[in-house]
Amino acid sequence: MASEPSSQKTLGGLVDDAAAELLVRENIAWMLDLAERLLRDRGLAEDVVQESLISALRGLGDFKGESALKTWLHRITTNTAISKLRKLKRVAEESIDDYLPVFDQNDCRLELPWTQLVSLQELLETEEIREHVAKGISTLPDSYRIILQLRDIEGYSTAETAELLELSTDNVKVRLHRARSALKKLLEPALRGEMQI
Repeated sequence: MASEPSSQKTLGGLVDDAAAELLVRENIAWMLDLAERLLRDRGLAEDVVQESLISALRGLGDFKGESALKTWLHRITTNTAISKLRKLKRVAEESIDDYLPVFDQNDCRLELPWTQLVSLQELLETEEIREHVAKGISTLPDSYRIILQLRDIEGYSTAETAELLELSTDNVKVRLHRARSALKKLLEPALRGEMQI
């Protein structure tokens, strides 16, 4: 019995090697970026992407095309990353109180005076500001950072985020509000033009 040429072999009987290689080549970079944003660890992100690609290639026959292939891969990668975090128990309850704004006895927010305000255009054009935003997000406790990441950066709805994290939608809303408040406080020096985050 003659062996099949390499291009005719199948991966799990569903997709040939050339198609699998193309799927990996076209998607691996953004999948790795996504996993690293969620996990904050390059090695773990690489493991997650490998597991995600294997899962996707095995499940390609079940892909119904109801969404774009990239959307489907995004969901697999996100689910795999969150599963990895759960196994590592890194999504533990952590306090965010140190990052939140402070209020006085009259419920008025205490903050430093604003002598200047950086324009939105300046913020968007400044690489240093983008780095500060990324650093501010990564500073947040994981249980808040991941919700902010999923909702505001990855674009998942509140219901989808709640489902992914196995939380109630109310819990997601509260944590998202607190995460946004904490991030705003962390970014205020940059908004004032002080660049100290």
